[in-house]
Amino acid sequence: MNNYRIIQGDCLKILFNLTEQVDLTFLDPPFNQDKEYTEWNDNLPKQEYWQIMKNVCQKIYESTSDGGAIYFMQREKNTEFVLQSLRESGWTFQNLIIWKKKTSAVPCSNKFGKQFQIIAFATKKGKPRVFNRLRVSLPLPPNYKYERENGIYLTDVWDDIRELTSGYFAGDEAIRKDNGQRFHKQQAPIALLLRIILSSTKIGDTVLDPFAGTGTTLVVAEQLGRKSVGMEISSENVKIIENRMIKIQKADSVLRFHRDYVYTENLKAIWNFNSACAIHKKGETLSLFG
Repeated sequence: MNNYRIIQGDCLKILFNLTEQVDLTFLDPPFNQDKEYTEWNDNLPKQEYWQIMKNVCQKIYESTSDGGAIYFMQREKNTEFVLQSLRESGWTFQNLIIWKKKTSAVPCSNKFGKQFQIIAFATKKGKPRVFNRLRVSLPLPPNYKYERENGIYLTDVWDDIRELTSGYFAGDEAIRKDNGQRFHKQQAPIALLLRIILSSTKIGDTVLDPFAGTGTTLVVAEQLGRKSVGMEISSENVKIIENRMIKIQKADSVLRFHRDYVYTENLKAIWNFNSACAIHKKGETLSLFG
């Protein structure tokens, strides 16, 4: 029996009939930037777009366990609307995470260049039901003299995760068409979802992604022993997700990031390492850390 479920269609309509109780949601919708999507209008009137986002947040809230979490990712310029959508749909704000991009900033002629996205972390009814304090082993900043012996606790600034850019740094993880072009230029990186799922779930919990895209949330959840539900309006994207889930590829492996979290005190309890290894052995992927 699969631990995941992929549902094709409009997430707002699907959420009305969702049977699962959700413990964590990763909400990464189209940003209403007039991008080309096959089955989504990405140029809605501002008020209409944010009403949809508020409605989505509300329906997710109703399906979430007490203390369950939502991580809502958006452009930095929309921070106030993200927080308003969460607040007015009942969520309790916890953190505003700054995901600082590792590539060069987007230049602007009349203001500072843009180099980050925001991820609003909120929970249902106050205190999180699960929050695992991850310790990460990050590269030492240039002005530091001494190596850290046991890593550091994560803060609300994440500057060590590279986004899947359209150029060289997208690497093997980016899904590509036969002609080499990116299939989905907004594909979320494995490392980002790994951090979110490890932080706010335990093994056996249910993770939801209402705008599943290429299915990164489901791919990571499966390897970590979590159940997952993905909703996606595009039939082409659904096919990509199904293919990714049938066989977890080397580029999608979470095992290559295991060393980054070895100083986390309860890592063995929240990361089913043996299960992840079994998945990759079954899929005949390459060695653990590439």
